[in-house]
Amino acid sequence: MKPVSVLSLLLLLIWSVGTQARLTIEITGGAEGAQPIAVVPFAGPEDGGTPPEDVAGIIAADLARTGRFRPMPRSDMTATPHRAEEVDLGDWRLLAMDNLVIGRVERAALGGYDVSFVLFDVFGGKRLAAMSFTGGASELRYTAHRIADAIYERLTGTPGVAATRIAYVTSDGNPGAQRVRLEVADADGHNPQTILASRDPILSPAWSPDGRRLAYVSFENRRTAIYIQELATGHRERIAGFEGLNGSPAWSPDGRHLAMTLSRDGNPDIYVLDLASRNLLRITDHFAIDTEPAWSPDGRHLIFTSNRGGTPQLYRVAATGGAATRVTFENDYNGRASYAPDGRSILCVTRIGGNFRIGLLDPERGIMRSLSSGRLDESPSFAPNGAMVIYATLHKGRGVLSAVSVDGSVSQRLSQGLGDVREPAWSPLLR
Repeated sequence: MKPVSVLSLLLLLIWSVGTQARLTIEITGGAEGAQPIAVVPFAGPEDGGTPPEDVAGIIAADLARTGRFRPMPRSDMTATPHRAEEVDLGDWRLLAMDNLVIGRVERAALGGYDVSFVLFDVFGGKRLAAMSFTGGASELRYTAHRIADAIYERLTGTPGVAATRIAYVTSDGNPGAQRVRLEVADADGHNPQTILASRDPILSPAWSPDGRRLAYVSFENRRTAIYIQELATGHRERIAGFEGLNGSPAWSPDGRHLAMTLSRDGNPDIYVLDLASRNLLRITDHFAIDTEPAWSPDGRHLIFTSNRGGTPQLYRVAATGGAATRVTFENDYNGRASYAPDGRSILCVTRIGGNFRIGLLDPERGIMRSLSSGRLDESPSFAPNGAMVIYATLHKGRGVLSAVSVDGSVSQRLSQGLGDVREPAWSPLLR
């Protein structure tokens, strides 16, 4: 079959004011017992042409970054089959491979490429998946990510995130003369695009549920304002520019509302904006500072940070307003929270022994577990499958991004040249 990518054209049309150096990813910790898998180099077109991307290499790298798989080095492969009838699973059993992936990249009739693959259960002696995709030459890398996600989901039962994207903010130069950019890149750091370039700070990028827009805070003209920007066209609109603080935008799960922090009526409080009618609903009304709202997956509640108990802690309130209840009681600082995609855990920044770490809270049992080990870890964001978390941290005096699995077994570091990288946000699944 040939699945159609809803966002393939969008990914090609992302507006850019300049292309930056890509993020480089270093795996700093891997899971023990990763599943051995062989991804054989895909056959190229019969006319002898070389595709612009090594599709099999991208798939293998995507699977390796999950920590769940250990791709076989090509130098250890004793055969390189490209069609199912060429496969002798006995050869791969001798090499102790659990799974095998073969495929072909062929020229499509109307231009571009047809990419097909077959996934085998080596010891079970059967095919687990066989799919084909069609796209232009510039979409080959994205096609490889989609194949990696299909393989990951077939073998784990969980959607993969190789075909997702991340938004982040980079800065370089001295204070007062720094260059700040809002960037969007593939989850593996490739294809970075500049969404906004500024001399002023940019904060809190947040993806719309359909992955087509970003909300963010800009300090243009020395005032905070919240903007929404369409990625495909570059069109941007200021949707909150009230007197005082305008911050922490958060999309509702249905994409119809935006929660935010405003101080238009005095102290910072939580508000919800209806994006169609522009009606603004005040959710909290307290003399303390209420900020950093995030929606529950079902859209019924908001979680936010407040110092109304004396120290910053997490509170929960109905999305229509009302009394707030305290959620965190462990540690003297908990903030910047978000729900896991399944709603069963809460991600936040927590202070432990004077260090700011990424914490994962089980709200049912009230147990907080630390996912990071830095001294200034911040801005955590869940991967859309809930298996990984990306966050900002310091490494050798520079701001970098790190990613860690929710069980703590797999970790990676993402950095870019000599500049600082911060404020990461993982996109939703792009189907």
